[in-house]
Amino acid sequence: MVITRRSLFRHVGVGAAASVGFPSLVRASVLERDGDLSRPDAHEARVPVRLHKNESASGPSAMVVAAIRGAAVTLANRYPDAPVEALRSKLAALHGVTPEQVVLGCGSGDILCMAVSAFLGSRKQIIVAQPTFELIVDRARRAGGEVAAVPLRSDYSHDLDAMRSHADAGTGLVYVCNPNNPTGSLTRRQELEAFIRELPSTAYVLIDEAYHHYVGGSSEYASFIDRPVNDPRVIVTRSFSTIHGLAGLRVGYAIAAPETAALLAGNGLPDNLNGVAVLAAIAALDDTEHVQMSARRNTDDRQEFCNQANARMLRTIDSHANFVMLNTWRPAAEIVEHFRKNDVLVSGPFSILDKYIRVSLGPPAEMGEFWRVWDLLPAFHGMKM
Repeated sequence: MVITRRSLFRHVGVGAAASVGFPSLVRASVLERDGDLSRPDAHEARVPVRLHKNESASGPSAMVVAAIRGAAVTLANRYPDAPVEALRSKLAALHGVTPEQVVLGCGSGDILCMAVSAFLGSRKQIIVAQPTFELIVDRARRAGGEVAAVPLRSDYSHDLDAMRSHADAGTGLVYVCNPNNPTGSLTRRQELEAFIRELPSTAYVLIDEAYHHYVGGSSEYASFIDRPVNDPRVIVTRSFSTIHGLAGLRVGYAIAAPETAALLAGNGLPDNLNGVAVLAAIAALDDTEHVQMSARRNTDDRQEFCNQANARMLRTIDSHANFVMLNTWRPAAEIVEHFRKNDVLVSGPFSILDKYIRVSLGPPAEMGEFWRVWDLLPAFHGMKM
């Protein structure tokens, strides 16, 4: 199914359409790309299917939408001091910490940037997996830091032994995304604890748990918030962009020891959240049923994606997130371009995994469009099973 601006508005309504993709802005970008603003069908420009940003297929709950509408009326003219403190206190109570241990950010990416500013600096080293979430790597390089990128192991977990071998007195920060983005793979909790103990005392460790709620009951995983370690160097981040469906509102947070949290917050901007987003986040925390439903749905969607891949003799990396890495058996850049030309956005290539694309799990109609476009590809006979 190809989605046009007219059909999108007809099916979901103007208000909902604005919340899921701002079609007018997308239309403008498509027209700019195509270079013809005078076509007779300009108002029917296609809205790309977005399977490249790991956005929630479920979206925010009805409770959250109601909170957003109310907040837009009551808070638009107010600085969000009281709501911010309410969110901080609510997160502290949820995780059994003090409010001083909670750092709020404009998305968890904001927290990652704070960590680079606080603990890295010029000519200090950050150790990361390869591939992993590129934002922190890019920010570290911009800050003049040195990046030690260590390839994942053959099971796609972090190679902690190799990462440890890079650590020295010049290491300011170690970044561990678990589950990892883009692979969706897990690194064992027991191994992470031993790794942290053996790092230099001056090295901080940021554990990114943006996809925590999608993991399920794996015995190899335990959150560093839900089961903390007594180490002031450990920072754990979470995001409201994923399971809660608030990617467009930009709310994230970190839990850390009070002194570490103060260092982080001191490197952020004041008033970096808006009141509407904050009240939406508070409502999202209250709607635990929606979180559970979204997690169950994601498990089913992930299995269905793998079933479709297997039916086409394709292989995937075992994922514990709301996206899947698909082995395309050919240069990923060519596949990404094929999908772009057919108005489906996917991600890739990723450094050493240059034949893989990352596909976010969208609603059924969008996944149906993904496989329709995949089946337009010519048969490829170079696969090695």
